[in-house]
Amino acid sequence: MKSVFLDIPKTDWLHSSKHFFIVKDKYPVSEGHLLIVSKELRHDFFDLTAEEKAELPAIITQAQSLIEKHHSPDGYNIGMNCGQAAGQTIFHFHCHVIPRYDGDMDDPRGGVRHSVKGKGYY
Repeated sequence: MKSVFLDIPKTDWLHSSKHFFIVKDKYPVSEGHLLIVSKELRHDFFDLTAEEKAELPAIITQAQSLIEKHHSPDGYNIGMNCGQAAGQTIFHFHCHVIPRYDGDMDDPRGGVRHSVKGKGYY
């Protein structure tokens, strides 16, 4: 299987580690939205090796640092879509690091719970 992520030139990488690279999201939902992509083709989070999973928190923190060089978010959503039913459209592991800003939604309470209609508010 060919992945569009494997076509991203290294010159577009903002950072790389042993198992991942960071790039700007091509279709950002907010200013500073980044993607963490596995260097090896892995279907989703559950397909990552134990070593890759162990490295992921540090690369998420690195993405935060990159965002905060140019932006001052008030919060973050960190998310992975795992499987078609969860909205995954590119079947190559990637983690969204989405900066959030006060006022970017009328009522952000519930956060990622809004991925299922009617379940965000409780």
